[in-house]
Parts: sequence; structure tokens; C-alpha cells
Amino acid sequence: MSSNRLTNHVVWIASLLLVAGNAAARDSEWYFKVSNDTGSRITALQVSIDRQAWGDFDIGRGIKAGATETLTWDASTDDEPCEQWIRAKFADGSVSPPSKQDFCQDLDDPIVFSE
Repeated sequence: MSSNRLTNHVVWIASLLLVAGNAAARDSEWYFKVSNDTGSRITALQVSIDRQAWGDFDIGRGIKAGATETLTWDASTDDEPCEQWIRAKFADGSVSPPSKQDFCQDLDDPIVFSE
């Protein structure tokens, strides 16, 4: 292989790895943590851009009382604004007041739901 073809091949592989690395970083970036400091399991988390229309965030079977969970945003939300409202619904039937969060900042600082 000529040195020019080898250089082009190396550049192509490096570009491919860079794209793959950026995609992996992007997938792992958009997460947040939730701490349930109440005595009741969180059964649903809802998010809203305008406090009018609420969407359900998939939390599986919920978040146990006293637990902290890391949740990952679906790629379909990538074009949504960072600042959104969030509220929790609990097994005891109560609903937390909505709180405005910047989901692009402080990814490791949990959103705490407390009584």
C-alpha cells in the first residue's frame, strides 16, 4: 500500500472512531438522577416544557422510597429544551409540586423528591 493510500485509510478509520465515540458520548450524556426521600414509591415521573402538556418518563416499576436512580433520556428528546418541569406521582396517590430543572446541567446532582 502506498503511503498516501495508507494515510487516507488511517484518516478514514480515525474519523469513523471519532464519529462512533461522539455518538456513544451523546448517548451517555443525557441522564439525570432522582432521589426519593419520601415514604412512598414513585410510580410515575412526568416532564413538561410548558406545565400544560405532561409526558410520562419511563421509570419501569418505579423508584422505591429511600432510593436514588439514574434515568436516561430517550434520543427522541434530543431537540427539546434543557429547561423542563418535572413532577412525581406516588403509590399513596399524592403528586409532587412541579419543579423547573435544567437537564443539561448538574447531571450528577439528584432531583430530590421529599415530603
